[in-house]
Amino acid sequence: MIGEFFGGVGLLGRGLRLWATSPRLMLLGAVPALVVGAVFTAGLVVTGLAADDIARAVTPFADEWPRWSRTLVRLGGGLAVAALAVLLAVVAFTAVTLLVGDPFYERIWRRVEEGAGDAPADVDRGFWRGLARSAGDSLRLLLATAGVGVLLFVGGFVPVLGQTVVPLLGALTGGWFLAVELTGYAFDARGRSHAERRRGLAVNRARTLGLGTATYLLFFVPLGAVLVMPAAVAAATLLAREVTAGPIAAPPGDSTGRPPTPAGDYHPPA
Repeated sequence: MIGEFFGGVGLLGRGLRLWATSPRLMLLGAVPALVVGAVFTAGLVVTGLAADDIARAVTPFADEWPRWSRTLVRLGGGLAVAALAVLLAVVAFTAVTLLVGDPFYERIWRRVEEGAGDAPADVDRGFWRGLARSAGDSLRLLLATAGVGVLLFVGGFVPVLGQTVVPLLGALTGGWFLAVELTGYAFDARGRSHAERRRGLAVNRARTLGLGTATYLLFFVPLGAVLVMPAAVAAATLLAREVTAGPIAAPPGDSTGRPPTPAGDYHPPA
């Protein structure tokens, strides 16, 4: 499992190699991330400045507690607010950036597919139809993220665990949702449904978490999201090719499957 996790991290490294082999294409992919990132960063700053006030508002029960315990609980509350905001912002940033920069990221996806060989045939999904499907997937993902994020937010008030285990779970959760979102191009091109995408990634959970969590953490590096976003699309394409190389495991009680799609070996195009 550990080896698979770091194998997923390695996929991101292979995606980053496109900065050396296709710099112009990657710069195009960085533009939407830069624009959307500036807006989301401003929102996170505002949330951070208001975190203390929000922590007080959600912990009225601690008003009469001793000073040390009230401070401890509200510190945890402030951190929980910040962690929830970051989790939602990272996933929402990815979803919005993919929508805004769809033509650029589709070109990156196609370049990786062609470089790896056995690329799926072009499918004319139509602009509005493709936009509606992407928006629907993004909304579903954000709702799921919000549900899990609320649970982590509540856990953030638990002393010690809220400041150690919960941030770790937040990174893993954010990484999982990022991977689900980023692999959309490759799965859609192969006619795989959103449910099949989640199921296929779940079978390869450690590898998926390795890619997603590495991407999630690099988003916190200054300008990291701008540089990593196009590389993450490329890496997610490689992951999706591996996952769809064989039939995706059916859920319990369902013996149906899909025919395998060759993955091929990836060679970054010049």
